[in-house]
Amino acid sequence: MDIDVFYEKIGKRVKQLREQRHLKQDGLAEKSGISHDFLGKIEVNINRPELKTIFKLSKGLEVGPFELLKFDDLEVYKCNPDN
Repeated sequence: MDIDVFYEKIGKRVKQLREQRHLKQDGLAEKSGISHDFLGKIEVNINRPELKTIFKLSKGLEVGPFELLKFDDLEVYKCNPDN
């Protein structure tokens, strides 16, 4: 699995957790201290969140940062960072 798929899964996971908490993008963006536009682009895999942003999002979602990296597909953990 390449790094693009890994970031795509992060975006989908953020959206999934946001929707489970009945938050709109602007609500999570405000709670996380990031812009609404940036959050939207993370969710659709246009922007790649840095580690600092992952921590901000986890705080806004009230979960640990590793919860954002918890995927159903174990193949994602075999990603190649050089792709």
